[in-house]
Amino acid sequence: MEMLAIEGTKSTPEILFDPATGVLSMSGESYPENSFEFYRPILSWLARFSAVHHGPLTFNTNLSYLNTGSTKCMMDILDLLEESHLNGKTVAVNWYYDEENHRAFETAEEFKEEVSVPFNIIPVSEQP
Repeated sequence: MEMLAIEGTKSTPEILFDPATGVLSMSGESYPENSFEFYRPILSWLARFSAVHHGPLTFNTNLSYLNTGSTKCMMDILDLLEESHLNGKTVAVNWYYDEENHRAFETAEEFKEEVSVPFNIIPVSEQP
């Protein structure tokens, strides 16, 4: 599969999904005018990748803000990761947050409660 790279904008996150390493990264803010339209190719790519990738998969995200539509789409991403995890694949989520942004931490905690995937909530100051 080809790498999925989407340049971030003021209202959309930067996306870098590298099939060679199994590392999926998102960063920035997510409040596109149409979240479902923006996330459709990302979800499609991830579903195809999950079907053929048998190595470890790591999802790194540092999203400082998600609107309601983006929150639903993020849950869809986490559901795909959960499915891979439940099928015996090694999956990890690393959710980075700014320690001064309490809402970002709360958002990460809410997502963590919804999945059984190993889910690390990490201050940005500890990001490699």
